[in-house]
Amino acid sequence: MNETDRHVTQQDRAQQAPSIAVPGALSQSGHSEIGREGVQVTATAFVVLFCIIGIALWGLPFYYDFMVQQFAWTRAQVTSGNALSKLVVGPAFGFLAGWMVDRFGPRRLMMSGILMAGIALIGLGSVSTLGMFYFFYVFNALGYVCGGPLPNQVLLTRWFDKSRGKAMGIAYLGIGLGGAAVPLVSHALVQHFGWQAALKILGLLIIAVALPMAYFVREPRREPGSGSANSAQAKAAFKTLPFYLLAIGSMCSVAAVAGTQQSLKLFLSLDRHYAQGEAARVLSLVLTFSIVGRLVMGWLADRIAKKYIMFLIYLLVAAAIPLLLFGESRQAVYIFAVIFGIGLGGDYMIVPLMTAEIFGVQVLGRLMGVILTADGVAEALSPWFLGHMRYATGSYSLGFLTLIGMALLGAGAVAALPKRRQPA
Repeated sequence: MNETDRHVTQQDRAQQAPSIAVPGALSQSGHSEIGREGVQVTATAFVVLFCIIGIALWGLPFYYDFMVQQFAWTRAQVTSGNALSKLVVGPAFGFLAGWMVDRFGPRRLMMSGILMAGIALIGLGSVSTLGMFYFFYVFNALGYVCGGPLPNQVLLTRWFDKSRGKAMGIAYLGIGLGGAAVPLVSHALVQHFGWQAALKILGLLIIAVALPMAYFVREPRREPGSGSANSAQAKAAFKTLPFYLLAIGSMCSVAAVAGTQQSLKLFLSLDRHYAQGEAARVLSLVLTFSIVGRLVMGWLADRIAKKYIMFLIYLLVAAAIPLLLFGESRQAVYIFAVIFGIGLGGDYMIVPLMTAEIFGVQVLGRLMGVILTADGVAEALSPWFLGHMRYATGSYSLGFLTLIGMALLGAGAVAALPKRRQPA
């Protein structure tokens, strides 16, 4: 069967596919967006993101105050684990990971990341010294780089074309559902087994659930002989102003999101004196509304210029933080959780969509490798900065005001981006 006949056959199968499948047309890779394989790809990305980000990244701040109380570590020390690991791992492996995804495909990298993320949580549930705490946080950062947004974004973007925003939004629900569930699940596990055993259980669950999904996923077919052309295209993209505006905008917004989210449990439980259960409900509410953000922003991204969606997301983040900082009532904190959750939901998802919109799909791995490395630096330094400012001034005020400024700066960078790919 020649290539034309194969495409016709795929189109015939797509027309007969059940309506519950992810909708769309033929993707640029030649795969049908409709059908069992498209659903499998989306489901795999959903589960992996649920585990790598929802549990291993967003879930860890729930345990910071236990470490502060049991080991007498400072707030800056418990938040610096994420900072130091991302600063070491991001620059060292981020560029390499982007090249590996473009060269070898996302599946193998994703599997290694799942293993490392699971080992990290098991190890963090066993530590009693700062040295081992930092050691296993490096594994967590490696799991994020290798199994997190980068391979999943590339996998989804190569599989889907017209429904790319919707597929990305559905897959990224994994982050919101994982992040919304983990504070409640963690609270229950801590009540029954203690916080260290709870971390070990979560690490084992990551490996048991996500690894088989990644093992069986099919990658999109790659055209032979396109490596040199892609390399030249990537080099050209790195020399353009839109690439740097996109990187700066993403970096600033991620700093605002990560600094707020990573410090939220500490702020609520130790500064505002919320009970553990109430603090867990606020964290869960944030990540529950991130689900709304991902669905709504993904749907809008298929219908409206992605630049405007990105700008809106960054403004929502900037508008939410003052409610947390200045709102004294429980109602203000819950309103913060809703607005911030919607902004958080769209934040990470919109960057690969905008990158593909401006620069195309074939070099997405290399470009996102650089952008995610920059984001990792921002994600590392921001919570550490907040913890340091809280220790130095006795208040989160200056730190949160800085994050508001960062979110607004990111929105300004996005405002200067083109709406779509520029003609050569």
